[in-house]
Amino acid sequence: MMQGIRKASQGLLGKLVISVLFGVLILAFAIWGVGDIFRGYGRNEVARVGKTEISIEQMRTAYQNDLQNLIRQQRRQISPETARALGLDRQVLSRLVSEATLDQTAKNLHLAVSDDTIRNLIFDDPVFRDASGQFSAARFNELLRSNGYSEQSYVALQRATILRQQIAEMISGGFTVPVALQEIGNRLRNEKRAVAFARMPASAAGEIAAPTEDQLKAFYNERKIAFRAPEYRTASVLAITSDAVADPAKVTDDEAKARYEALKAQRFTTAETRTVEQIPFPNAEEAQAAKAKIDGGETFDEIATERNVAFKDLTLGTFTREQIFDPAVREAAFALEEGAVSAPVQSAFGTVLLRVTKVDSQHVRPYEEVAEEVKKEIAAGRASSRITELHDKIEDERASAKPLAEIAKQFNLELRVVGPMSQGMTKPDGAQEAALPGGDATLRAIFASDIGVDNEAIRLPQNAGYVWFDIAKIDPSRDRSFDEVKGEVATQWRADETANKLSAKARELVQRLDKGEAFATVAASSGLTMETAAGIGRQEQRTDLPANVVTQVFGTVAGKANSAAGADGGRILFKVDSATVPPYIRTTQEADNFVRLLSANLSEGLLLQYVAERQAKLGVSINDAAFRNATGGVQN
Repeated sequence: MMQGIRKASQGLLGKLVISVLFGVLILAFAIWGVGDIFRGYGRNEVARVGKTEISIEQMRTAYQNDLQNLIRQQRRQISPETARALGLDRQVLSRLVSEATLDQTAKNLHLAVSDDTIRNLIFDDPVFRDASGQFSAARFNELLRSNGYSEQSYVALQRATILRQQIAEMISGGFTVPVALQEIGNRLRNEKRAVAFARMPASAAGEIAAPTEDQLKAFYNERKIAFRAPEYRTASVLAITSDAVADPAKVTDDEAKARYEALKAQRFTTAETRTVEQIPFPNAEEAQAAKAKIDGGETFDEIATERNVAFKDLTLGTFTREQIFDPAVREAAFALEEGAVSAPVQSAFGTVLLRVTKVDSQHVRPYEEVAEEVKKEIAAGRASSRITELHDKIEDERASAKPLAEIAKQFNLELRVVGPMSQGMTKPDGAQEAALPGGDATLRAIFASDIGVDNEAIRLPQNAGYVWFDIAKIDPSRDRSFDEVKGEVATQWRADETANKLSAKARELVQRLDKGEAFATVAASSGLTMETAAGIGRQEQRTDLPANVVTQVFGTVAGKANSAAGADGGRILFKVDSATVPPYIRTTQEADNFVRLLSANLSEGLLLQYVAERQAKLGVSINDAAFRNATGGVQN
């Protein structure tokens, strides 16, 4: 639509028509207003619970705080797009709505917190005390400023927090876990099982006769939806990234050498290191006597043996000059030749003799070795401004309704045609489409757009570039005919027949085991190898038994047999030999920790149910546009 308007506006008649059209729209807004767009919402309101509002600023601040906390926890940069993909924005909104629900409930119940309570809470907080242990107004104000609070906003936050805690205590405070539930928890956590098992390969199903045409058609008709072709899309993609824009060939040797010299000491120089040993002495006299013995022919190791210094205690380590913090030891160690012993050195911890057993000299990587690396860095640095410049030029061309192919040719950029591909990046022939610039964000945008839509550029994380795309073709999802998928149908039919026969054979063996036959006998009669596993825990990840088999083991009564799907289309036959549960001793620290954890989880569940019930009564409304505005989401 936007491209059509742009094209229409190029001529004089088109400009006149567009001007009249927008004049009518402006007049309509002037007469009827725009209230309907925001009806039920305040412009700065993300959500409302009863009469309690959550503003855009509240949402934005809470979201940014949680995003920064997540970045600190992960110790890596997380883009807003990634954070939204993880659902962080919805988590923050959910928390704010829950808090607003409790705040509105507190108002309805006429709950309040006295000023004295708040004052005592602040005065008693050790965070606000100075070195003498007294409340410090200066520290209080400093901490509030550094965390973005005024005194009034901090007091309001503490007052709301106390009221929420009071309601939570009223709902779930004092909750105790029944002993019966504790014992069930003990069984779930600590039960161990032992099994005998055997692996049944797919070949154990026996010969599978070739299917007839009628069998395949019947199989296809029963499962037609499973063979349905997904929607495929074809798109033109234009990307400008630092890798694509950077051109190391344009960096001269003089520029690269200048940068090399600037970085040589920090980046391209490996400092000299020395491996240092020491023998400590109680005083300088004994150290001098030992040095005289070494000068007379005794070895450093012999002196160490005489003084009962173990070999492991001799070596201080391998250090650069800067890594030795004791100046006296540093100067003495780096003045010695390899293998030489120092005169007595007065270190920070007493008198010592030093020996340097190995010297690795300083090494500087020559310019010729790192020239390509340095040029790439310079080119990448220049690419940032080049990307911004190109982005603006491309946007100007897009505004004049030029297709991406022409723009790419104009700026000598590569235009990539992707697809046809499904949302799983699979092509119709089963091959996989190569990774897209921008990754999942680009893929989602391609499948959210349509032919002829003027799509906004996708900004890559860390300002690494931009991606534009146009949808060229959409092949809608459709039923594929039997002839198209006959090969797939035959493959799936054989897999199902194999699984059914293998399952039937496993049931026969399970019946024999449950009647009392020994596992070894049953396994041997079918050409299977018996194995055993003991001490299996309910949540264990084991290499010998897949997780689904472990789950089935714990779903089978002790003494009984069963089977479960295994790898590569096979099955695993097993018999539970024993199930043991350690006695539940309520006085242990482990039991106490478990009860506290279980109590907390159950209390939280009760509170969540209460909050959900209150939200249903108070009413909750969400302004999606304001929510996206607060979190930087894409406007649809």
